[in-house]
Amino acid sequence: MRLFRFLKAVGQEMKQVSWPGPKQTRHDTGTVIGISILFAIFFAVVDWVVQYGLKFIA
Repeated sequence: MRLFRFLKAVGQEMKQVSWPGPKQTRHDTGTVIGISILFAIFFAVVDWVVQYGLKFIA
């Protein structure tokens, strides 16, 4: 019985959720992809610098 009360409460809460529209979803997706690309470039440069630096040590 507790499971059914829980599921009913979840359903009521889900009705109160404010879902983003298509425009906001595209904007957020673009932001995530853009930041992911920037982080990938950053880590690639850091990796290259560390490898280049280690060649001088070894």
